[in-house]
Parts: sequence; C-alpha cells; structure tokens
Amino acid sequence: MYLETITSPADIKHYTAAQRSALAQEMRDALIRRTSIAGGHIGPNLGIVEATIALHTVFDSPRDKIVFDVSHQCYPHKMLTGRAAAYIDEAQYGAVSGFTNTDESPHDIFNIGHTSTSISLATGLAKARDLAGGTENVIALIGDGSMSGGEALEGLNVAGEMETNLIIVFNDNEQSISENHGGMYRTFQRLRETNGTAPDNLFRAMGLDYRYVADGNDAEELIRVFSAVKDTQKPVVIHIHTQKGKGLSFAENDPEGWHRHAPFHLESGASKNPGTPEPYAAATVNFVLETARKNPNFVYLSAGIVGGINLSPADRAALGSQYVDVGIAEEHAVAMASGLARGGARPVFGTYSSFFQRTYDQMAQDVAINRSPAVFLATGTSLYRSTDVTHLGFYDIAIFSNIPNLVHIAPTSVAEHIAVLRWAVEQTEHPVMIRMPFSGYAESPYPVRTDYSGLNKSVVVTEGADVALIGVGNFAALASAAAEELTREGIHATVINPLYLSGLDTELLTSLRAKHRLVLTLEDGILDGGFGQKVAAFYGDAPDMRVRCCGLPKKFFNRCNPHDLAREHHLTAPQIAADVVREMRVRA
Repeated sequence: MYLETITSPADIKHYTAAQRSALAQEMRDALIRRTSIAGGHIGPNLGIVEATIALHTVFDSPRDKIVFDVSHQCYPHKMLTGRAAAYIDEAQYGAVSGFTNTDESPHDIFNIGHTSTSISLATGLAKARDLAGGTENVIALIGDGSMSGGEALEGLNVAGEMETNLIIVFNDNEQSISENHGGMYRTFQRLRETNGTAPDNLFRAMGLDYRYVADGNDAEELIRVFSAVKDTQKPVVIHIHTQKGKGLSFAENDPEGWHRHAPFHLESGASKNPGTPEPYAAATVNFVLETARKNPNFVYLSAGIVGGINLSPADRAALGSQYVDVGIAEEHAVAMASGLARGGARPVFGTYSSFFQRTYDQMAQDVAINRSPAVFLATGTSLYRSTDVTHLGFYDIAIFSNIPNLVHIAPTSVAEHIAVLRWAVEQTEHPVMIRMPFSGYAESPYPVRTDYSGLNKSVVVTEGADVALIGVGNFAALASAAAEELTREGIHATVINPLYLSGLDTELLTSLRAKHRLVLTLEDGILDGGFGQKVAAFYGDAPDMRVRCCGLPKKFFNRCNPHDLAREHHLTAPQIAADVVREMRVRA
C-alpha cells in the first residue's frame, strides 16, 4: 500500500504515473470504506482525488498555500498531509474534522466550512506575500456550486487586477449540493462543450488568464497544467471538469443523494440506519406543497441546499416555478425575498441557521427597514445539531432577535411550528423569522394558537409559584421536564414558552412578581445578547426577583459532544432542578 506510508506531500513528489494511479485507487477505496462505516461527505471527495494528488505533486505545501472552498472536499488533502490514519484505521476515523482545520495541520491554512470564501482569502494571502517580498504560490480551490456566491465574484473582481501570483482551481463537477442554478452555469456548460473556447467567459471578462482541463480526473494532465502555471506572475483560473462521486456507482448516479451520506452497505448502497424522517422538516415540506397548491403567489426560496428541509427532486418538480434555488447566495435570497414580498408575493426563504449568519446586513437593510413581510425559516437551530465549528446553529437568537421590525419567533412543537408558519405567510404586516424547532414537545401541552398578530404574548404552559422556568423554543420542553423534576422536591414551578424572541411579554413578566422569587431562562443558544439577558434587564435590580440565565457562553465550539456540552453548562432537566433547589435554599 502507498497510502499508509505517506506522512507528508513530499512522499509523493517522485511517484510515477502508475504509482499515482494506484494511490488514487487506494484513496477512493479508503474514502468509500470509511463513509460506509462513519458517514460523511463522499461525493465531493471522490471527485477531487486526482486534482489533490496533482496539487501536492506540483506545489510545495505548506509553503505554497492551498485554500479550500467548501472544505468538505478536503479529505484527500488530509490523507496526503499526515492524516492518512484517520481514513484507513477505523479506530481513528473520528480523529479529524470534516473540514480544513488550522489546529490539525500547518497544511490547513484556514478553518473553512462555508462557501465562496476561498478567492477572497487567497487575494489577502497574495497581497500579504507581496508586501513581505515572498515568492510562494497561493492557490484557491473552489467548486461544488460555490462560484455562484457573491463573495466569489467579488474575489474574482479584485483578483483580476492584482497582477501577481494567484492560481484559482475551479472544480466544475456540474453540481452544487443538488443541481446548479443560475446563468453563469449555462456559460460554464458552454465552456465544457467547447473545450474552454467559448467566447462568453466569465473569468476572462474579470481580467484573469484561463485554462481548461476537460478531464479533471486525469492526474497526469493536471500535473502538466499546474506545472505550467506554477510561479505565474498573473492571476489565472484553471477550470477542471471532474465527476462528482467518481468510483462509486451509487454516487455517480445520484450525486445529490450522495453529496453527504450516512453509513451504508457497500454491496447495495442502502443506509445501515435509515431512521425516520425528521418530523419538523417533513411537516414543513407538506406545508410548502399544500400552500403552493392553494396560493399561486407563494414562493419557496433555497440557497443551494434544498431549503434546509430536504425538499426532494419530486417535491421541487411539483413546486415548479414556485420554487427558486438562487445557488449558494444567501444574501441575494434575503434581498430577493424582500422584493417578492414588496411585489405582492408570499415568499419563504429557508436555510440553516449557520448560513443565515451571512445575511445580517440584508435582513436589516433590505428587509427590516423596509418592513417587507417576507418569511425566513432558520433550520438546524440547536446545540444538538451540527457540531463543526463552522456549522454551529445556536448564534441566531443573539444575531437576529435584536434587529428592529423583525419578528423573531420560536415555536415549540410540530403543530405550533406549522401554525406559526401559516400565520407568517398569510400576514402582510411584518417580516418574520421562524426558528424551526429541532426538538420540542412531542404533543403540544396547550391549545395551539392560529393568530400570532398580537406580538410578544407568551404562553403559560403550567402555573405554579416561587420559580418560573422560561424555556425558549427547543428548550420549552426542557423547562417542562425540569418542572417535573422539581415536583419531587415539593416545588411547583411555572413554565412559560415565550414564543417571541424579539420582544418581551412585559405584562406577564410583571405579574410573576406577585408569586415568584426566581426566574430561570433556558435557551438553546449563547447567553450574550440572547433572550435571557432581555428578561434580566427587564427586572433590573429588583430586590424581589432573582433572574438566572441558562445557556451557552459566547464561544466557538468544535466537534463537541452535544450531550457533554449540555451537561457542562447545566442544561439537563436534573441539573436545572438541582440548581433551582440550591438557589431557593440560599435565598430562603
């Protein structure tokens, strides 16, 4: 075997073509076996194997700096930079992250997980090198739909006039996570069809040199082209046409389904643990399809990830023109939603909480200032969801609940989520962001409203005395569970679902002072700037009311165990109950 002997890129530089071919097969075999056991991003990595071998054959990482875009295509890179054991030894499968990570290796230049950033980062590296008098190559590797992101175009625009060494490798596998959308991808198709000679060339128009490699899975041709541009003194784009999922028939035939895949049986491709559909996503899909049938002005917007609710190809076909995938361009999606709403349409834009972080300015400027009644659906909003540092979904409350005019609301059950979504789409007074639950009440413990136009009116789930537990969104059910624990201590707590995160039910909070001495806020998010601090500020220094805010610190976490993280910060029902008992004894 070759792979198990590789400790750095230097080990492959003198390989023959035959050895490189054998290495590529070993890498694919390792990727397939690892994913069949541990899951992961399989399609993108199978397609980039030869390009990665070629890059590390020609360039001298980490002196030459390779910046990965959507770095879920970095598994082969990790194999060649001292981390092969994490792909060939089952006991070490969890030793590395799924993205480039500066803590793992000097060959990883940035922590990258979002898209369309590599060219901008590379321009900064190139400028810093020039200022310091350096001579190293700077390479941006972009693909998997990332070229449609606005930042990628901004980076190209700057790169086009830099007149210095900057090499952009455009990995064109004809796919994003799902199919590509947008006019630029039609021109990329024409470039592929004409072997790179079509006159309509985005990269040349931006002032960059351009080369095309028809078979981006031919390591020898890639080595030839990369060698020709090494140490170039002018920015150049190398457009390589690769096959996503190459070497695994299931992934080749279904690149969307195999972009990322759970553990599977090697013989059949069937998932080992198919599980059940996520109830909130499934209910949302049904709502979207039903609403589109009833309302021809309804539009569902996605930004390259089928809306964060797993819209299948059949669902998207059924929606027809009422489904718009803008590509990986969340900022545009938010502004387009504002335009749709101002024009009389009823838009919903759904994506992961982590990706909504990119849209703060558009939410404030294009939506909230203009009071455009668009609807935004944030998914993956929980510490129990994604755990990679670039994909954490629990910063959104602090970010979006403080934008004026934006109604930020967190339902707590499937029934309440759909009721809130229906109200948000039908009303035309407010822009609304909905924090789609990740977990919550299996059945709502109270009658679900149909009208949410009376803003900032919380729900009293159970009435008690002495202590009130205010559980935000996902954590309303946690508050109820903690209240059950407290009954064993003879404490009958009030449980409140605040629903609205962008404002307070001041009337209810004032009324609590009559029978309560302690308020605990529980939120599936960071404390700084969060909902609990709003409650604490409301009570201020009131001597008759103590407020304790429970949540996460303002910190980045990477590949954390969610259950361990919850226990560390006392976010389990037994811990919350014990903390309440301790607090009340101190104040007795």
